[in-house]
Amino acid sequence: MEPEDDVRAPARLKDDTAVCIVSVKGLKENWQKWSSEHQEYQKQNPFSHDTRPSVVGPQKGQDDYGKPPQGSMTEQRGKDAHTHISREVQELCEVIRNIGEPREKDGDGGDGRVIGVEFGKLFEHYVTISNKLVGILLRARKQRLVDFEGEMLWQGKDDHVVITLVQ
Repeated sequence: MEPEDDVRAPARLKDDTAVCIVSVKGLKENWQKWSSEHQEYQKQNPFSHDTRPSVVGPQKGQDDYGKPPQGSMTEQRGKDAHTHISREVQELCEVIRNIGEPREKDGDGGDGRVIGVEFGKLFEHYVTISNKLVGILLRARKQRLVDFEGEMLWQGKDDHVVITLVQ
């Protein structure tokens, strides 16, 4: 019988495929390693049921407050979502450019002209592209790419509200 510390090379079958022989000791060591790493991670996790007073998370005012750990999958998902939403906002602005009509700029009496479209027309055209039109419009307004009256737009009720593309 071989000692447990010896690691044997993978056995070879007649067709030259490797057969992996795994020892129970190796499995146990791998499990213990994973378990220790997980326990250390949980000590830093503010949502863990493991309530140790030694856990110090970011405090308000710090640069990393409210942000996921650098290099984490959460950070990557956030970046991916931001990219996706930005692409949808740009697509919306392009649709407004294509179906909108030049209009006189309201308000300051300037000589500028803007491209505008009524919400009803935009809704009818955009419904084949996305079912999230109002949310994307709100995001575009927050980024100061479009402007419209009111806080929220409702299909039917606000069909005549003009959405202007801020140039």
